[in-house]
Amino acid sequence: MPVAALMPVAMRVNRGLRHVPTWVVWIGGTLPALWLVWRLVQGGLGPDPVRPLEHELGIWSLRFLIAALCVTPLMRALGINLIRYRRALGVLGFGYAVIHLLVWLVLDIQLRWDEVIRDLIKRPYITIGMLGLVLLVPLAVTSTDRAIRRMGGAAWRRLHLLAWPATLAGAAHYMMVVKAWPPEPMVYLGIVFALIALRLGRIRRL
Repeated sequence: MPVAALMPVAMRVNRGLRHVPTWVVWIGGTLPALWLVWRLVQGGLGPDPVRPLEHELGIWSLRFLIAALCVTPLMRALGINLIRYRRALGVLGFGYAVIHLLVWLVLDIQLRWDEVIRDLIKRPYITIGMLGLVLLVPLAVTSTDRAIRRMGGAAWRRLHLLAWPATLAGAAHYMMVVKAWPPEPMVYLGIVFALIALRLGRIRRL
């Protein structure tokens, strides 16, 4: 279907989105965490709940980060404007990544720092995952309107290009953690590569 034919639909969607405040995304973004806590309390995560909890938190982080990267391509391809929600999606992705890390450090490794350092050195999937989280830190710190004003729009946009390698690192981390070839991590990694390809293709045309 030609993009022009989709414009009336996009306009109706955008008109509807004007009535959806950003706090809806923030509240909706906490629901997976609350559901995980409920399952943990009810014993729904199995006899060893730490690993499923850690796993699910990491997946939700990746989902939110990918959703944030999809905002601009979706607007360019279909005309649907979700820009006002992108910050919330990105910060939620960072928040879930931090909780994912804390579950690993506190509940899984139990703050055995010698083991943490050993895993960072010897386990590439942990190294890559940590790199992705480190790349997200400056993005989260500068996610406010005040930071944008202080940095200037151009510098802020350059810094936030780190979202791309950070999300790619998260997808690669997930792929390496499962140590197999199940479809879900492959789908996420494929989506990230497709988004990067779209981005690079647009840069070449400019």
